[in-house]
Amino acid sequence: MLESRDDSYWHAGCSPFEPMRLHKSARRRRRGVTLFEVLIVVAIIALVSAGVAVGATKFWVDAQVRTAKTNARTIRGAVKTWWFDHDASACPNLEELLRDGTLDPDSPRADPWGTAWRIECNEENVTVISHGRDRQPGTADDIRIPPA
Repeated sequence: MLESRDDSYWHAGCSPFEPMRLHKSARRRRRGVTLFEVLIVVAIIALVSAGVAVGATKFWVDAQVRTAKTNARTIRGAVKTWWFDHDASACPNLEELLRDGTLDPDSPRADPWGTAWRIECNEENVTVISHGRDRQPGTADDIRIPPA
């Protein structure tokens, strides 16, 4: 017989060579997770992901608007520079600015929503217009540099 035995390991009334039977809950723990538990975890992850996506969308839209404004200011500055070498009463298009080297060839030829820039010139003023997210002219989301 064993001299030193751990009484907590052996069930009362059992011999030291017969391990105690595991309780139902201990057996359940050893089995692993159920399909239902996995589905609950997946549902929680999906809810968290949806919340992050909704929050990130707002930042994405704001970044597109800021990018459009920055690009419009760059084009406006290029038109004013173009006027130094050309007739100031003429209004160049984007291709002329690129061809003459006034605008960097890596500059975007369209706004962040894929619509071509509109350049309007009158006297000594240049306005660069993007139709905005809805791609429709004359709506509230249009971007005008300088603002009207």
